[in-house]
Amino acid sequence: MPPTIGVFDSGFGGLTVLRALIQRLPRARFAFIGDTARLPYGSKSRRTIARYAAESAQFLVRKQGAEFLVIACNTASALALDAIQVAVPDIPVLGVIEPGASAARAATRTGDVLVIATDATVQSHAYSAACRALGMRALEKACPLLVPLVEEGWTSHPVTAEVIRIYLDELNAEAKAQGLNPDTLVLGCTHYPLLRPLMQSIVPPGIRVIDSAEAAAEAAALLFNGPAQLPQDLAGTPETTVHCFATDSVEKFERLGSRFLGRPVGNVELVDLGG
Repeated sequence: MPPTIGVFDSGFGGLTVLRALIQRLPRARFAFIGDTARLPYGSKSRRTIARYAAESAQFLVRKQGAEFLVIACNTASALALDAIQVAVPDIPVLGVIEPGASAARAATRTGDVLVIATDATVQSHAYSAACRALGMRALEKACPLLVPLVEEGWTSHPVTAEVIRIYLDELNAEAKAQGLNPDTLVLGCTHYPLLRPLMQSIVPPGIRVIDSAEAAAEAAALLFNGPAQLPQDLAGTPETTVHCFATDSVEKFERLGSRFLGRPVGNVELVDLGG
């Protein structure tokens, strides 16, 4: 039997993480839940976010038989990873922040990195802490306009390009004022991978763009292939099974989800987590 990998997000941006996981582990079975009834998590307290995230994790493990969890939500990774591990103590749990920071460490030569993310993730300073633990200096910036632009489908629109330029100009000016010499930009939101081609056309020469969704999927693949983790026979002909769940807005999930996943999401099942 192929392993069951549970993937959790507060919405459907985390489907970019699932997309990257499928590319690396094509024979796994995936169960994805988007807690769309209770987003955005960023406006909630840490305690509430932890409760919501723990409920989604327990659903994936107890109802879907997940043997491994990937938290494809930067806010939950920043504020609720400990609570999730307590809620499902026997299940390996991977967030997106530490893999993103590790990928930045591998890419940077100067040790100075830039991070763009949602307001909640930036306020948590989780990326800053993860980078500091690896010997880097990180400058974070909230970019609240980017998520709605992505959901509108404006991933290559001139308006989106101009918004990105403004954000990056402000961030680079702040870096210069602080005496930093950044050579790496971390995309700290799971919506942002859809903007990566546009980002790469705008960033100054010499700046490497790190996709935290790709980094998390790569870290998961390495963990799955370890001797003490899940079965190693995950290569070969793709036989991927994907089952998606949402706590609300099933029609919107089905409509927008394929944009993030890069393939049809299929029929999305509505579930009630309570609370």
